[in-house]
Amino acid sequence: MITSGQFLIFLSAAFLLAIAPGPGMLYVLARSLKGGKKVGLASSFGTALGGMGHVIAAAFGLSAILAQSAYAFLFVKYLGAAYLVYLGIRTLFSDDAAMLATVDEGKKAQSPFWQGVLTEVLNPKTALFFLAFIPQFVDHAAPLLPQFMLLGATSIALNTSADLVVVLAAAPLAKRLETSILWRRRQRQVSGAALVGLGSYVAVS
Repeated sequence: MITSGQFLIFLSAAFLLAIAPGPGMLYVLARSLKGGKKVGLASSFGTALGGMGHVIAAAFGLSAILAQSAYAFLFVKYLGAAYLVYLGIRTLFSDDAAMLATVDEGKKAQSPFWQGVLTEVLNPKTALFFLAFIPQFVDHAAPLLPQFMLLGATSIALNTSADLVVVLAAAPLAKRLETSILWRRRQRQVSGAALVGLGSYVAVS
């Protein structure tokens, strides 16, 4: 099974990614600003359920494939590492307009819980992220399905916890996102560097 050292690395990376503003967090922020705490909470739980859908799909799909071949496991591992580095570089060089556009889109959405579910389920980037992220930390010699579910649920729990904090601090966060270019830039740099570092680490480990 997953060693304590590997799980600690996973937990550290997942935590850094959870607290860095992304589309999901900005969507929850937008809904909170428009509808208040109740709407924000519903949106958070909706995106969590949608994210778990991707985790379950990745768990059953990849577990069946990777259990058949060590070469398939290595292929997915290196491909995932490359994707994480790509995401990191893209995050580092993304612009502020793209982030704020996500907030504007979120303000127009309706039915917070189910909109949150659909927003996450229909986001191919979420699926690709879990397909790239989770295989880096599983033990190929042990049953894969329980490992996928554990790591995926842990990642979702961290993301949802960060979203709930956003709901409770919606107004101050929105003001800072809109006025502090430096703060947004620092958040992108932390998130991007974490992804590049993680991808590089797993590629050579």
